[in-house]
Amino acid sequence: KRGKSGSGLHNVICRLAFENACHRMLPVYSVRNITFVFNTDSSKYSEDLRKRNVTLLLLSSGLAVLAFCAERQDEKHLFRAAKYGNVEEIERLIAEGFDVNVRHPLGWTALHVAAVNRNVEAVKALLKAGADPNIGDEFISGHRTGIEMDLHAVDVIVRREHEFSDVLSNRMSFRGFTALHYAVLIGDVDVVKALLEGGADPTIKTAAGYLPLDFAQHYPAIKDMLVKASTEFKEMQLRKEAEERRRFPLEQRLKQYIVGQEGAITTVASTIRRKENGWIDDQHPLVFLFLGSSGIGKTELAKQLAKYLHKKKDNAFIRIDMSEYQEKHEVAKLIGAPPGYVGHDDGGQLTKRLAKFPNAIVLFDEVDKAHPDVLTVLLQLFDEGRLTDGKGKTIECKGAMFIMTSNLANEEIAQHALQLRREAKLITDRRLEGKIDADAAPENITISRNFKENVVQPILKRHFRRDEFLGRINEIVYFLPFSQSELLQLVTKELNFWAEKALEKHKIKLLWDHSVLAVLADGYDIHYGARSIKYEVERQVVNRLAAAHERGIIGNGSTVRLSELHTAGARSGAAIRLRVKSKEGMDFVDIEEDRDLKYPMS
Repeated sequence: KRGKSGSGLHNVICRLAFENACHRMLPVYSVRNITFVFNTDSSKYSEDLRKRNVTLLLLSSGLAVLAFCAERQDEKHLFRAAKYGNVEEIERLIAEGFDVNVRHPLGWTALHVAAVNRNVEAVKALLKAGADPNIGDEFISGHRTGIEMDLHAVDVIVRREHEFSDVLSNRMSFRGFTALHYAVLIGDVDVVKALLEGGADPTIKTAAGYLPLDFAQHYPAIKDMLVKASTEFKEMQLRKEAEERRRFPLEQRLKQYIVGQEGAITTVASTIRRKENGWIDDQHPLVFLFLGSSGIGKTELAKQLAKYLHKKKDNAFIRIDMSEYQEKHEVAKLIGAPPGYVGHDDGGQLTKRLAKFPNAIVLFDEVDKAHPDVLTVLLQLFDEGRLTDGKGKTIECKGAMFIMTSNLANEEIAQHALQLRREAKLITDRRLEGKIDADAAPENITISRNFKENVVQPILKRHFRRDEFLGRINEIVYFLPFSQSELLQLVTKELNFWAEKALEKHKIKLLWDHSVLAVLADGYDIHYGARSIKYEVERQVVNRLAAAHERGIIGNGSTVRLSELHTAGARSGAAIRLRVKSKEGMDFVDIEEDRDLKYPMS
């Protein structure tokens, strides 16, 4: 009860932990004296007074000590009530505003405690109050947790048994266990049912990769319940994802990160939509070839597809730089060296990562630079959706998506850009007018079929020298040079980036006239794509801002405005003029970069 000291065992645990902390953190005081004060206070005064005295002692040393048993007493009451099924106490603490998802110092929550101790009414009360049934336990084992928290393993084990459960193994790792895992582990049907009705996800895995179903082999009733719940949960997730896709189509998501490339985005999104809805051959992986000059969004589109399809899962995006595989012997780096050769145990750069995530998005960057023997390996991968590594192990990856990028035919695409852009714009206008459906067949969205067959295909055949390799590609996606409006978007995006940086780092506000965008866009080089815009902004704006800042012309609180300056010496007769207004000033004045003017730094 509130105000009473803990049990004898609890005091022993606290004393041991407190002595350990003092040994390490308060060498100036003898542990015996601190222990004596602690025990004296425990026997004579209330718990609150004892905690105040110990706190004063610690503060007097000039140190802040995080003792093993210094968590709030009311949180102890919550965990204790969950363990012993005291629903009234749980409801009282909840009414006082306590967080039902608060973690014990060793990693578990009150819902974990209630589930592992078969207290179904406590489980229902916690779920009703908003307890998250899908939170994972952070407790590993007595030994490992003790090492991570710098505590003695015996102290951890004793407290785990006293405050959580004494029926679990001390050697087994419990990291990632949800309340449902614990309920299945102890075989309580009622608790499992309550958790499933409360929104527990039966598809969550522990840190070791176990599902709740894996612990139900000896409980047929629970096993049937979990199988049914898993099926229903997956169906519900699919319905939610389908509804989310309808409300926020993939095209809109991709356009948040990629400027222009309307045709490329439409082509890729249509194929992904077929994959998501089951309208695709699942015995073969999807293969794309992205064509276009450098710096126009090929790699970024691949990254965004991985983020969309696999959310934030680790290893979901695999990037292989094919310029590293220009020699015949380097194919071993891709799949692993054969037995008896150096590096056999290391595995291949591709096979090792595909084994961890068989459904990954794999980007083969600059595939045209790879040796022909590497293409032979890719041919098997694209055709059969499997790959055999240097150890003879076969990796099935039919659910993966393979994207190759290449600069082949980029000159031809650039020269034909105006025609391609007109066709892409026509597709966009027709879709906006509702004349074609967003799910239209690829024939309706392929950019310049005549150009593809008569110009690009001969170049690809001449380089790869095998029709069977090109025949495995599902879609050849064209990335066009940027239009004028897209260049203005790129310039705006780059200026916004530097404006945020200037304000955050230097407290300098950066403004610009709309006419500046066209001046900076004039620095676009069709061979380098968006990178040329980035370099132009750095050359004409950022370099001059940095020089002015170093000379003290601009400083904290100043405002810099970019405007167009017509001059015969600049390209297209225009340049960028920088004007500054001080923190207290009323008007903008030109930054005279050829004079050593000083701006007062505040």
